[in-house]
Amino acid sequence: MMRQTALSTFDRESVGLPDIHWQLRSFFEFNRFTTTDVRHIAQLSVPIYENEFWTSKQRDCHSIHEVSYRACYKPQLPDFFVRRFCEPGDVVYDPFMGRGTTLIQAKLLGCPAIGNDINPVASILAASRLNPPRRSEVEKRAKAIALPQAKECREDLLVFFHPDTLREICGWRQYFRDRKQEGTFDRVDAWIQMVCCNRLTGHSTGFFSVYTLPPNQATSVEAQKRINEKRKQMPEYRDTKALILRKSRQLLADRLPAYYRTTRAELICASADATPSISAESVKLIVTSPPFLDTVNYVEDNWLRMWFCDSQIPAASVWQFRRLERWLSKMTQCFQEFRRVLRDDGVIAFEVGEIRKGVLRLENEVIKAALSADLIPECVMINSQAFTKTANCWGISNNELGTNSNRIVLLKKR
Repeated sequence: MMRQTALSTFDRESVGLPDIHWQLRSFFEFNRFTTTDVRHIAQLSVPIYENEFWTSKQRDCHSIHEVSYRACYKPQLPDFFVRRFCEPGDVVYDPFMGRGTTLIQAKLLGCPAIGNDINPVASILAASRLNPPRRSEVEKRAKAIALPQAKECREDLLVFFHPDTLREICGWRQYFRDRKQEGTFDRVDAWIQMVCCNRLTGHSTGFFSVYTLPPNQATSVEAQKRINEKRKQMPEYRDTKALILRKSRQLLADRLPAYYRTTRAELICASADATPSISAESVKLIVTSPPFLDTVNYVEDNWLRMWFCDSQIPAASVWQFRRLERWLSKMTQCFQEFRRVLRDDGVIAFEVGEIRKGVLRLENEVIKAALSADLIPECVMINSQAFTKTANCWGISNNELGTNSNRIVLLKKR
């Protein structure tokens, strides 16, 4: 389990960008030396540091992180930067928060957190883990609930679920809808709804569904029919209450620090280039990963979760750019907004794991966009690993397509 106390003396003394170069060059925690290089981008010489700065040896993160979301990074990434750039009490912000990894890790280290995401499913997955109920509260509520008869259900979902399981799922959906209409929906309900979202579909008996894609990506009804035919499978009954309680016990297995529930967290559902609710010069650290170029369709991936939660989002509101020029234009606007909310001593860690077949290195383009927004590129970090589960599952060679490396541009104000 990761450290949950205040930052060490070494961390406090090493805060500040001039020191990060020394830290990165001398990093030797996993018996691997940092390789250094310089890339000339937009008439600037930008240092590049490559090492295994966080690794599989560090994947003993807090249990509350363990929900799935497409293209999410590991908690060790924000942990690395929060420990080096923040004191407890400094505000940490993630403008593309996804499942809320940066926010949760910031709170575990005593830092108030702000998260933003245009996808409402992100808020559903993050909010209840930022303010979790006690395990005893979840168990008591789940056992007491008598699921109502759903007023509507989708018969086409029987390709994923056994008829009895689908009736329970539709009952949960009706229960949450009724509670919201009555004004009685509380944080225990929010937690159970989050766990249901996480358990809807997946590739083991720990999910409500028959075998399908990993839980961060819902396939279509037609595609699931093909999966069923190919595997000669039919959905078996899953006890949804039992699975909710099992996952809740897993998520709440590790003790949370006493300050976790009282450390402030704020969630916004807006476009990342326009967040007027965040005060100017209030954020010490931004750790984030933006939507990449034509890689992930968050609307399609979350269609089943959005149905279950009665949420919807216009497809045009979720950015998915096929042309680099449009992506850069939008990122420049985002950087201008990030600069507004960032303190003068603030830092941005901008993760861009994508490499298009070794030709397009997105970090180069990020630096150009940041310069247009009057930000200074301090360096590029490449965290490379010998293996990840994701790369193995999809049959992708290590580091070849960016799946198995994190490429982070560190930025500061002029």
